[in-house]
Amino acid sequence: MHSFRSIFLATAAIAVTGMMLVFAASLGLALAGIAVVVMLGSWISAKLQPAPVRAKVYARANRAGQREPRVWNDGRGTIIDL
Repeated sequence: MHSFRSIFLATAAIAVTGMMLVFAASLGLALAGIAVVVMLGSWISAKLQPAPVRAKVYARANRAGQREPRVWNDGRGTIIDL
């Protein structure tokens, strides 16, 4: 009877360990899939955003009576003096 009980407990322990392994593996695959979906969404949204356009100031000093625009920041916002 003692050997029957030990065989039963060993079989039950192996079954529980196997179920835990399957659960952990499926949970890991689910987390990896969620991470892939988030990364792909981030990549696609970055591709769909328009590229930034740089502001350019052209010198108007070559025309008679005009000067270059002045740009400064007074702490409350940027001021552009044309």
